[in-house]
Amino acid sequence: MSSGNISIRNTIGNTPMIELKKIVPANSARILAKLESANPTGSMKDRMAKAVIEGAERKGLIKQGGTIVEYTAGTTGISLAFVCASLGYNFHAVFSDAFSNEKRITMKAFGATVTDVLSDNKKITEKLIKEMIETSRGLSEQDNHWWSDQLNNHDAEKGYYPLGDEIWEQSEGSVEAFVHTVSTAHSIHGVTKSLLKYNNKVETFAVEPDESAVLSGRPSGSHKIEGIGIGFIPPLWQPEIVTEILTVTTEDAMSMARRLAKEEGIFAGTSTGANIVAALRIAERLGPGKTVTTIIVDSGLRYISTPLYQLL
Repeated sequence: MSSGNISIRNTIGNTPMIELKKIVPANSARILAKLESANPTGSMKDRMAKAVIEGAERKGLIKQGGTIVEYTAGTTGISLAFVCASLGYNFHAVFSDAFSNEKRITMKAFGATVTDVLSDNKKITEKLIKEMIETSRGLSEQDNHWWSDQLNNHDAEKGYYPLGDEIWEQSEGSVEAFVHTVSTAHSIHGVTKSLLKYNNKVETFAVEPDESAVLSGRPSGSHKIEGIGIGFIPPLWQPEIVTEILTVTTEDAMSMARRLAKEEGIFAGTSTGANIVAALRIAERLGPGKTVTTIIVDSGLRYISTPLYQLL
């Protein structure tokens, strides 16, 4: 195939898998992590954006020149803006000052229009997320607009099936546990279902902010782990495929993200820090000879202006 026929969208996926070395104790299972920051926009969300938009095309829900609308903490918005730019659609993001300014700038660089919903002192809360959802729903009622409605969009999960396949192949079929944070829950569902195809004994551990541990049955609260913990049960949540739910504090997630950069050379965001904190717990529980897998969700370049790295 000539290079002229290769779309930027075809570079999504097939990301490297790395083994964490410095931060994993000697008496623990090994931890393998998919480096999803190697995707075109620097996050795993490129996978779901491609699946969602291609699904809408197949169903005739969008047409050239149309506008796709979605609420976003920024990472999904960047990926949707990227795919829209490559396919000739407009993208309108509903965003908030609770999330990093780098994300806003990147969405705009891809041609997105951004509407803001103001937060309460930059706290991520159920109230904020639900207001963002309703704002995006309202905007989508305009002519030639389509709301991708990520929380209720089944195509999003399908975008992560290949991620599970890649984890299995790159680990050479050695996976006892998968650990991952929950937002819409599409990525944890998609990867888990793929892994279970190969081995129905693989255990999945969901991760949520300790300050807003609604999946664990606790009250909704506020936290500062961008991209996860929406403050209510995701409508498509499938608890039956999850072995256990773990909680991680914002402070511990940020501290681990900083350690990853300094000790492993992995520059990532706070949700990745949460993934690794939880993965270390499971690795210690399983012990030597076992394999825990998780995800480096996105690049730390998106969080330069936030307390995650500004407080260094």
